[in-house]
Amino acid sequence: MSPDSETGEGGARRALVDVLRADPKRTAVLTDVDGTLAPIAARPEQAAVPARARELLAGLGERYGLVACISGRQAVEARRLVGVDEIAYAGNHGFELLLPGEEAPRLDPALDGREREAAEFLATLDGNGLESVGLRREDKGPIQALHWRGADDESGAEARAHEIAAAAGRTGLEPRWGRKVLELRPVGGGGKDAAVAGLLSGGEIVNAVYAGDDRTDLDACRRLRELREEGRLQSATCVGVVSPEAPPELAEESDLIVDGPQGWLDFLAELAG
Repeated sequence: MSPDSETGEGGARRALVDVLRADPKRTAVLTDVDGTLAPIAARPEQAAVPARARELLAGLGERYGLVACISGRQAVEARRLVGVDEIAYAGNHGFELLLPGEEAPRLDPALDGREREAAEFLATLDGNGLESVGLRREDKGPIQALHWRGADDESGAEARAHEIAAAAGRTGLEPRWGRKVLELRPVGGGGKDAAVAGLLSGGEIVNAVYAGDDRTDLDACRRLRELREEGRLQSATCVGVVSPEAPPELAEESDLIVDGPQGWLDFLAELAG
């Protein structure tokens, strides 16, 4: 299906919704959090998920076979932010899995003995120097993030982030880029693609939709399509939640595009019926 827009081919959108609603107990609704359910905030701790999103997810969780949030936040933090305990959460870009009823997340075995690698690398840098160029550190355990949204000189901060990414890569860490953020993580394991594959590994789901707003979300979408090509899914749909900051490839690779978190909530409302 070619990319669609909210004001474009309404028939294609309705057909997509019909496919997902036809067999809800065998359908998965998968969603990113920041920039998808919650508008991007100046700082991660300022983000808020609208009450409407919370209500829709809770209702969908009762009707659909799988509803899950796949987030760059730690899984417990993603659950706290979203506020729906009855759905699944894959946190830290797939390094953590928190299922309904569980208090602590399950960690990817690939992290064993490597949980502190990224933090130890950042400890070798001058913390005051990072702050002076507008880079703010976020400690997510095995993943360490550097944010520069709102810095006095965002271009200068981003340039320094590229230098840090190159140095981190030489030490064996994997740099990943998001919307005005650099994340450093151990190589191997994790990834939103792995999170999707793990959540769908039971075999009961035959249709899946995933929504996201950034490059890491495309990893999840590509994995969904691979599962469809392998015959493990009948349908796999990627919804791009677009904004002025969205990478161009998001719209190019999405089956449907919606305008910001509000557009995605409107789509969820259609799924809810």
